[in-house]
Amino acid sequence: MGRIAGVTAAETRKRLLHAAAEVFAQRGYDGTRVTDIASAAKVSNGALYAHFASKAGLLVAALRAHGPRLLADLLAADPHRPVIDLLVAAGRRLPHRRAATSSLIVEALVTARRDEDVAGPMRDYVGERADRLAELVRVAQSRGELDPALSPGALAHFCLLLAMGGALVTPDLHAVDDEEWTMLLTRVGAAFAPADTTAQREAPE
Repeated sequence: MGRIAGVTAAETRKRLLHAAAEVFAQRGYDGTRVTDIASAAKVSNGALYAHFASKAGLLVAALRAHGPRLLADLLAADPHRPVIDLLVAAGRRLPHRRAATSSLIVEALVTARRDEDVAGPMRDYVGERADRLAELVRVAQSRGELDPALSPGALAHFCLLLAMGGALVTPDLHAVDDEEWTMLLTRVGAAFAPADTTAQREAPE
């Protein structure tokens, strides 16, 4: 059940997640029917339900597969990059994220506020992202890159707020000069460094 001739179950699932990400981003959660996603993926409703038990589960699964991965991609490209540089680089790209991924995270967050079926999986999704960020902070603190007095959980929360707020405030609503934005992020990032490092940077030569 749920199999398409000549197509593996994994390929069918991948096709459904891709279609779901596009349809949810375009029509919103409430405006999307399960049949719309099945049709976009060119599969039957039965094939969809063989992989996903509900529309809410499909929304969050699509977000996991096709949602924003900016920091993860930057980290994968250069695992040894200092964390402050990594955070600044990710922050610089926030105003220029692709509309599709931004729309998907916004739709999931807004829907979670009014639909408990979505809220539960979204709490797990956001919690996992926060845990990964907090672990990244702990590693950076152990390497002497970040102030050990900083709360990993609080810094992770700050980064999530910045990233998700960036998905809401798009360039068509309010644009910011790239150079000015980078300067601000650099100043904020410098405040996360250990106190002795900051003092060395500010000390006159």
